[in-house]
Amino acid sequence: MQHSFECIAKIYNDYDVRFGIPRQSGIVEEVESKIIFEPGYRSKEAVRGLSEYTHIWLIWLFSETEERGFRPTVRPPRLGGNKRVGVFATRSPFRPNPVGLSCVTLKRVDLEGENGPVIYVKGADIMSGTPLFDIKPYLPYTDCRPEASGGFTDGFSGKKLAVSCNEELVSGFDSGKIAQLFKILEQDPRPGYHNEPDRVYSFEFAGMKIRFTVKDDVLTICGIS
Repeated sequence: MQHSFECIAKIYNDYDVRFGIPRQSGIVEEVESKIIFEPGYRSKEAVRGLSEYTHIWLIWLFSETEERGFRPTVRPPRLGGNKRVGVFATRSPFRPNPVGLSCVTLKRVDLEGENGPVIYVKGADIMSGTPLFDIKPYLPYTDCRPEASGGFTDGFSGKKLAVSCNEELVSGFDSGKIAQLFKILEQDPRPGYHNEPDRVYSFEFAGMKIRFTVKDDVLTICGIS
């Protein structure tokens, strides 16, 4: 039986490109996103009671990778990109159905603003403009499982990079956006199998183009424009 899904909303934030987005939701809580419903779903009744929750689930489309199709095995970044495991043992985007699942912090629901209701969240790991299929409340009594095992991710210590940057490079830019940028960079946005100290990486965030290198667990910003 064939099923189709409708885009009910799109999410907008400062993640301009896929590279550099946090690998999981909740890692960079400083970045705010707003969810704008498609015209057919802009209903105040549909979000009645939502503001009583602190967190929500977003079900969304891996729109940037959906054309690349299903892969039975993938190389998780947390394993250095050198070991293959089954796609169903990971959160890789290369799935039979390119659907993502993210838990985000609900900040507020604006019922009266332009295009309302508009939902504001923090901690998303989703590129700006991504279609959403559904929104569901996070329920602590059933969604939180403290006894759960994290598989191969249990060995990940959460180590962060030190971010180094000349003050002259960030002068003139919004200090709040720069602080968010540093939080993103300390998570190490490089592919897990990259370890090239002389390589210059680049990505875009909040309208800025950032270039950086990484050596000995220190990420050095070498250019912002």
